[in-house]
Parts: sequence; C-alpha cells; structure tokens
Amino acid sequence: MIIENRELLENIIKELKSQNLKIVFTNGCFDIIHRGHVEYLNKAKKLGDILIVGINSDESIKKIKGNKRPIIPLYSRAYVLDNLKAVDFVVPFDEETPIELIKIIKPDVHVKGGDYKEEDLPEAEIVKSYGGKIKIIPLIEGFSTTKIIEWVLNKYK
Repeated sequence: MIIENRELLENIIKELKSQNLKIVFTNGCFDIIHRGHVEYLNKAKKLGDILIVGINSDESIKKIKGNKRPIIPLYSRAYVLDNLKAVDFVVPFDEETPIELIKIIKPDVHVKGGDYKEEDLPEAEIVKSYGGKIKIIPLIEGFSTTKIIEWVLNKYK
C-alpha cells in the first residue's frame, strides 16, 4: 500500500503498534530498481513483521543527486516497491532525509545499506532517542543504480 497522507500513516502506525508488531523502516531513492535493492529489502523484512519503505520524491532526489535524476518517476518507483513481497507499505517523502517520517513511525529497526555508517546518519539520534535500533545491511557487490546508468550510457553511445 502506498501511503501519501501523513495522518493516514499515523493511524496505520497506531494500529500496527497496538498489535505489538515489530516495525522495520528503510528509505531511499530506489531509482532503477535492481537485484541489489530486492535482496536488501528481503533482508530488511526478516528483521521484523512489517516493512515500511520511505521513498524520496523526484524533487528530493534532484536535490541529492542532481538535475539528471531520477530516471524513473516517483509513482513508477513506488508502484514497483509496493508490488515486492517484502514491502508492506511505501511512503513518499519530499525531505532530503527521512527524519520527519521516523518521528511519525518510530520504527523498532531502522535499516540502511552498507554504503552508510551509523555515526554518519542524520536520523541516528532520533532513532536511538526512543529506543530504536539501527541495522546496516551490507551491499551486494556489483549492483548499483549509478553503475547501471553508466553501463547503459557506454553501451548506447
């Protein structure tokens, strides 16, 4: 389910927490979704009962990665994520960091890929403030959106 309304998100979170379900949260751009993303999300899902994925809006990706990104528009990226077995909810966000979503969700586990270090995450302090845990999942070698873009550009010059 794609949740675009923060009030609806708050209500869903209350319901999930009332059932004592372990909530896992991760976030990212998920531009050109590939095997590395799918394996990462499958591993994240195994850390709890419910996996919520925050997905950067097109505008926030432009701020983070530059004007040539994203390649795939938000609603196509969100649709693909929403149709993966591991993913329970997809929440688009406009901010450059997931801090505002984390304040609402208060996940039991916040997951990031191996290209991050816990001490460098701007959201780490908030996650720890309510007793949440941070888990870094190693990346799968050879899979990245940037590498896919470079490969396509080189192949079709």
